[in-house]
Amino acid sequence: MSDSSQTQAHRILVVEDDRAISRGIEVGLTQEGFHVTLAETGSAALNVIRSQPVHAILLDARLPDLSGFDVCRQLRAEGKRQPILMVTARDEEVDKVLGLELGADDYIVKPFSLRELTSRLRAALRRAYGELAVGADADGEMRFGDVVINTARLTVERGGQAVPLTPTEFKLLRHLVMHPRQPFTRGGLIEAVWGYDGEVGDDRTVDVHVRHLREKLEADPANPRWLVTVRGVGYKFEP
Repeated sequence: MSDSSQTQAHRILVVEDDRAISRGIEVGLTQEGFHVTLAETGSAALNVIRSQPVHAILLDARLPDLSGFDVCRQLRAEGKRQPILMVTARDEEVDKVLGLELGADDYIVKPFSLRELTSRLRAALRRAYGELAVGADADGEMRFGDVVINTARLTVERGGQAVPLTPTEFKLLRHLVMHPRQPFTRGGLIEAVWGYDGEVGDDRTVDVHVRHLREKLEADPANPRWLVTVRGVGYKFEP
């Protein structure tokens, strides 16, 4: 049974140049209560995002003009923070990592089922518009060093300057900071932040997002003071 009460207002942009695939995704997601817009090229996708409200983007890595990577890079450079779910080929590990490096929140591997797709989309939407936007854990601020996290306004500042984080980065940071000195496995972070059980290969998703946070918040990202590695386990926040 579809959860249309939660998803009917969410507009998903599907960027896929294979019309048979995109049409199948459109039918499936529409049945699940989403509103779907299609784009066949990277340029068309950018035009849609700049002119219409889009809540999440399903972005194929391989497109005929601009690649999905180019689109992702450009959107993040413009400050667009919608969740991006990158679609990659089964054996292209480099595509998965590159998409995450450029700002994608998650990836899904072809061929995928409608059930997996909707599960990952809903998790991304919860992170971006549900769990964070409604009922934040604390109506106040958390501080470490020169970093200030405002959980009510969903903002992060470093040295008085705003730090742009994606919803996934914000939730990962908040989760670690709210549990000081508690080590988390990568699988535990996938479940807590991404909202599903991790699989083999998902470790890279966590590693890339932690590195992004270090680059944005640590004075020396190569030797982090706050977001530290726990050897043989995963990561923790050291206050």
